Amino acid sequence: MPRALTRSITLLHATALVAGTIIGASIFVQPSAIVGAVPSVGAVYLVWIVSGGLTLFGALIAAELASAYPTAGGVYVFLKESFSPGIGFLWGWAMFWTMHTGIIAAIATVFAQYAAYFIPVGDVGLKLLAVGAIATLSGVNYLGVRQGSAVQTSFTIAKITAIIAIIAVAFILGPRESLTTGVAAPIDATRVASGGGMSHAFALALVASLFAFGGWHIVTYTAEETQEPERTIPRALLIGVILVTACYVALNAAYFHVLPSTRIATSTRVAADAADAVLGAGGAAFMSALVAISTFGALNGIILAGPRVYMSMARDGMLFRWAGEIHRNFRTPHRAIVAQTIWAAVLVVTGSYRSLFTRVVYTEWIFFALMAAGLMRLRSRSEYSPAYRLRGYPLIPVVFILSSLYIVINQVISEPVNSVTGILLVAAGWPIYYFWLRKSPPPRTATADVD
Repeated sequence: MPRALTRSITLLHATALVAGTIIGASIFVQPSAIVGAVPSVGAVYLVWIVSGGLTLFGALIAAELASAYPTAGGVYVFLKESFSPGIGFLWGWAMFWTMHTGIIAAIATVFAQYAAYFIPVGDVGLKLLAVGAIATLSGVNYLGVRQGSAVQTSFTIAKITAIIAIIAVAFILGPRESLTTGVAAPIDATRVASGGGMSHAFALALVASLFAFGGWHIVTYTAEETQEPERTIPRALLIGVILVTACYVALNAAYFHVLPSTRIATSTRVAADAADAVLGAGGAAFMSALVAISTFGALNGIILAGPRVYMSMARDGMLFRWAGEIHRNFRTPHRAIVAQTIWAAVLVVTGSYRSLFTRVVYTEWIFFALMAAGLMRLRSRSEYSPAYRLRGYPLIPVVFILSSLYIVINQVISEPVNSVTGILLVAAGWPIYYFWLRKSPPPRTATADVD
């Protein structure tokens, strides 16, 4: 009998996976780009709120799909079921070679850079720290999903507690900055919401902020290890995205409270500058520790989730059979974890993740648009019976599809050469699917049953 996974992920663990994976390093640097694009306090807040709303739309779409297909694989499964195995394969292909392992390498490198504040090392040492972080967390997740989710929950609680502390200290001890210092008059939120004031700059800022919400879909990959996934995953997505949005808006308020917006717009480390303004020389150490904790937690969530997709692909005959094997004792997709670890380490050591990831990361929004369109296709099928149904249908999927396509079009216009290269890298998986897998896929080697 095929070995099965273990349902160890509770609502708390699943929510920590959502929030902890989204909150990485972006919120500690990204506000500068947004303030620089829309130098108005009202516009900045609106950017973050709208971004949180769009992310929530995507999360609710994924929640319905996860309740209909509560098996490991998440987006891969949704695309396979709503369109074709080939579309699902392209998602998994892009995940392993560039998108998912690329972000593992990128976040591990950011972790190493901030950890190096306390452990000064050279370029080789930074790479060793990054690879060490990947190997350590992969080892934890190799030993069991219970261990991996426990680490995730602990680091998520720690980072959110630290964020709350930053906000409280900024407002209690920080210098009071005028909200209009160095900024234009706040825009009319009503006009923006109605479309009349939606400038190109605001749209670009919206795109930038949406990338700070990346990773919201990760929890759907672990459905087979989640207790009552039909109920738990939708709740975790809802709670997690709302919690992150609240943290992001409150952090921006704290930044504006202690720094003039002109300084925020030009800062390359806005969170550290804000901490310095309140804590003096100790601010840099505090922020370095916070970013290291935040990135370490986000890294764990991404490492935990990815192998579940590769395992599901192997079950469907779209990957080598060994990638779908579940460990006899630990009940984890151990070989998929090892494969992910090795390739992510290669990307770190060679530095190739930079060119690959920056070219391909935007393409996930193509798949997100397809995921939302897939929901609309599935709704027309009589056999489709999700345990949770999205309210606001079909408006929410349509708005999400248009938003996703805007991100893609904006990227293509802004960086046409890199964008085309990214699309070609993803599309390179199609010949492999067509010639190798599509003709004679091996039989499934595992079941979706769990202990």
